[in-house]
Amino acid sequence: MQSYITIKQHGQFKYEDRKSVFIGEAMPVTTEAEALAFIESVKKKYPDARHHVYAYVLRENSIMRFTDDREPQGSAGMPTLDAIRKRGCTDTAVVVTRYFGGTLLGTGGLVRAYTAAAQGAIEEAMVIKYDIYTELSILLSYSDYGKITQLTESSGFRTDDTVFADNVTLLGRLPKANFEGLEKNIADITSNRAKITVLSEKFDF
Repeated sequence: MQSYITIKQHGQFKYEDRKSVFIGEAMPVTTEAEALAFIESVKKKYPDARHHVYAYVLRENSIMRFTDDREPQGSAGMPTLDAIRKRGCTDTAVVVTRYFGGTLLGTGGLVRAYTAAAQGAIEEAMVIKYDIYTELSILLSYSDYGKITQLTESSGFRTDDTVFADNVTLLGRLPKANFEGLEKNIADITSNRAKITVLSEKFDF
């Protein structure tokens, strides 16, 4: 997997329809244990609510789960799951808590309400894309350093540190997909004098 889409942080959104209140909460998670712990924390937060509908999607074993939590089948859990899937998110858990307002909303009304609460929570949580970044060091002379500054910027290289000693060492990262192009261009510009060392690879945004 070269990249994936998820949410950055906890998000909350409230939706009301005919006095029923739907509180959507979204949270980034990486394991099923984290997803279940988040769901339990929301249930404890609103212990007097009638329904706690949830859905989560994980990269771990391609897990995807949802529940209607006693709402009519297909009216709650699936719309909540669809809100996650339509944004292409994974490693994402959403709980929509409902306080019943005394008026039945019907299947269509429930689908709209759960969808709105889930979508709102996801937007508040900020959808982001993680790419695989290659972390590397670039060792080069002072004269070559001046030649590659524009090249590193255009390649998406993010400089974390620059060490000035007998030579210049750039420490940073760039999207893995851009690495080979940068490596070749630096080699061409410096006549193979620069030394590039790959340190690690990790997901970043």
